Amino acid sequence: MNYFAGNFDVAVIGAGHAGIEAALAAARLGQKTVMFCINLDSVGNMPCNPSIGGTAKGHLVREIDALGGEMGIAADKTTLQSRMLNLGKGPAVHSLRAQIDRKAYTALMKHTVELQQNLILKQAEVVDLFKEDDGWHCVTRLSAEYVSKTVILATGTFLAGKIFVGEANYSGGPDGLFAAEGLSSALRKLGIPLRRFKTGTPARVLKSSINFDELDVQEGDEKIIPFSYRTKTAPENSVVCHISYTNDETKQVILDNIHRSPLYSGVIEGVGPRYCPSIEDKIMRFADKKRHQLFIEPCGADTEEMYLQGMSSSLPEEVQIKIYHSIKGLENVQIMRNAYAIEYDCVNPHLLNASLEFKDHSGLYGAGQFNGSSGYEEAAAQGLIAGINAARKNMGKEPLVLSRSSSYIGTLIDDLVTKGCLDPYRMMTSRSEYRLLLRQDNADERLMPIGFEIGLIDEETYESFLLRKKQKETEIERLRRTTVAPSQEINNRLSALDTTPLTTGIKLAELIKRPEVSYFDLADFDPCRPELPYEVGLKVETEIKYEGYIARQQAQVDDMLRLENKKLKKTTDYSEIDGLRLEAREKLNSVRPENIGQASRISGVSPSDISVLLIWLEKENRQ
Repeated sequence: MNYFAGNFDVAVIGAGHAGIEAALAAARLGQKTVMFCINLDSVGNMPCNPSIGGTAKGHLVREIDALGGEMGIAADKTTLQSRMLNLGKGPAVHSLRAQIDRKAYTALMKHTVELQQNLILKQAEVVDLFKEDDGWHCVTRLSAEYVSKTVILATGTFLAGKIFVGEANYSGGPDGLFAAEGLSSALRKLGIPLRRFKTGTPARVLKSSINFDELDVQEGDEKIIPFSYRTKTAPENSVVCHISYTNDETKQVILDNIHRSPLYSGVIEGVGPRYCPSIEDKIMRFADKKRHQLFIEPCGADTEEMYLQGMSSSLPEEVQIKIYHSIKGLENVQIMRNAYAIEYDCVNPHLLNASLEFKDHSGLYGAGQFNGSSGYEEAAAQGLIAGINAARKNMGKEPLVLSRSSSYIGTLIDDLVTKGCLDPYRMMTSRSEYRLLLRQDNADERLMPIGFEIGLIDEETYESFLLRKKQKETEIERLRRTTVAPSQEINNRLSALDTTPLTTGIKLAELIKRPEVSYFDLADFDPCRPELPYEVGLKVETEIKYEGYIARQQAQVDDMLRLENKKLKKTTDYSEIDGLRLEAREKLNSVRPENIGQASRISGVSPSDISVLLIWLEKENRQ
């Protein structure tokens, strides 16, 4: 017999990175919110790598922050080492990555949740979920029944989780926690089909058992840019990371034991991540590669655990020991936590609208790995959007749907709900066709006005943003109109930069467009140069240097938006539209796109099908 535990506006099932952002956003928008977690010590846990950001993922974190999310500011407060990746390439792919103190991060996030007004954090496993006239009912294992207007499923890898280490396998969640066993059957009763995905995590090893003299050192950046626009003082580097490599002996150990890997013996049913394979998968898939890189990273300031990035595995424990002992610097390493694979239930994101609400279950939302994605950052981004939209639905407002041209968050969600995913989805810069516009340095300009309008960005933060924007625009205009005349001093400086000396006067903006010259190189001969924050100067340089490319990409966006503005009704029966191919009819009826632009990105819908749709839509609008 269940007992009534309370009424809420929003219930969030799961307190990982998706759940936290969802719950905080809903609560901050005035919604009475409850968040369930199987173990309160795992709020904001980082069961895989102890880092935030990385290629494309750093973009997501900055976008989350620009919308008013929490991940960026929490990462800044718990950073051990910070690096801007891909600086040897163009600004479109520059991505921030920070090594994080994982326990400090978890403690900070838990405390942030505990202090949040309108939010209750509850240790409980939800084992049943159903809808009645008074709302959604979440029933816990202890028979408590919570009623809410909307529910967000952010179950991560807990849902029917199963651990695999060689021949051993058992029910379990990440980091030795319990799996969520009851909820899967409840979702199936709702008519929601589930599928199995798989991910893995490397071993943690004892720091004192590593021979660091044999490893390459990886330093952090000298000048650190924070993730959060609200961070007043940039973090400092307090640790270094190290690099080693696999070798022929490592490869042979894996080949001799590959039959004992549950991934290759057929024991694991779930589909693993394409872009983050286990070490045995790397050896089998890239047989010609001589070696694979391994990063040795600290898990925190107050622990001796070190994380072996790039070495996830589901091989037996004794085989893992042989693998690690074959690697330079790890010959005597002691494993503290062995690597494992974890299999879990998730949904096909085709079941969701772009708001992350289920198409056939009003008020029910999905976020994070439950939606088929992988990664902390992808999860947090979806959680934020799901939390915002659950709150807005309760308030009778239109959902927030970000376009592909506005953000990586928009691209991520559009990819999931439109294209779906056959394996855990990972964000990459190559997934965006507008990545020069969606740089990590301009996330505030793209999204902070939206965050402010919604109510998640405060007045002080927004005023600071407006000031940075004005500083950038004023400086670009000054550089376009200011001419510098040739002189011996200037030409000596330009020669030192390996660029052509001046023979006539030139606008400073034109000088910056030269590949060898940066905005900061002009300081010596630009007496009117204002004192600007470092990041504003970077924006100035990027927008001047890539002015032509940016304008060209903006024109592509304008063309795309014309299709996005052609709306399609959810009730449209595409099987009745003459001229559409059979495959297109099936895919369109399955996805039910919200506009012509989204329809054009569905696999199996051809340009000729889009032409048919455009003609049909024009006729429909005339009637």
